[in-house]
Amino acid sequence: MGGLTVARAVRARLPEAELVYAADTAAFPYGDWAEPLLVRRILSVMERLVEAVRPDAVVVACNTASTLALQPLRARFDIPFVGTVPAIKPAAEQTRSGVIGVLATPGTVRRDYTRALIDTYAYHCTVVVHGSSGLARLAEAKLQGHPPARDALRREIRSVYKRRGGGRTDVVVLGCTHYPLLLPELEAASPWPVTFIDPASAIARRVAQLLENGGAPGASGADIAADTVIVTSPVLTAETFEAYARFGFTAHRELAIAAAGRQWLDSQ
Repeated sequence: MGGLTVARAVRARLPEAELVYAADTAAFPYGDWAEPLLVRRILSVMERLVEAVRPDAVVVACNTASTLALQPLRARFDIPFVGTVPAIKPAAEQTRSGVIGVLATPGTVRRDYTRALIDTYAYHCTVVVHGSSGLARLAEAKLQGHPPARDALRREIRSVYKRRGGGRTDVVVLGCTHYPLLLPELEAASPWPVTFIDPASAIARRVAQLLENGGAPGASGADIAADTVIVTSPVLTAETFEAYARFGFTAHRELAIAAAGRQWLDSQ
């Protein structure tokens, strides 16, 4: 559900746009996948989505997927793709102490792409990176009516709060689209006040620029209506669909893609 934070920003920026939200629920979380296999998975799922939706543009509202598969997607499809990558550059511009925290998933932390962003834009800063294994699931649980305990959040985020050279962390990059769903709780669990950076508004601006410039002409024949959430798991809870509905996605469809694991591998 992390991409809902980006969808919300796109909807606010482009209220007349027709949005379809796709959640590869059978493969969640992407951060647990081996890299070559995950690229194959993302390309396979996107083949089906492009055929069904016929979009003018696609937002990859996942840091793990973007840092790994954005270039293969752009090579495969003649459609504009907007990625989601850790907001290292604005963090480096905003910090006053020179100490930056990056909260991401283990997969995003491992990527050379993330290290390149740090080396390019924050070489003059102390950057403390943490790959959280639990925050995304806590965010999903919150949307389904189960708010996280403050102690659990503190355990997940404490490693990015550091004191270095007389300064302390003053900016924290939310390097997973799930994490802004927990923003009030993160602020309450922080040991001291920091600026949290959510890239959703910047992504929405980029989408608006692409569509203002014409984007890609949508092909006819799309059979998925706007405001639909597409899932790849056959069974989801009522609480899950209620959460999607609160973000404006009131209809849902299942895309017939084999579930993650042996069944899906055998279908490739």
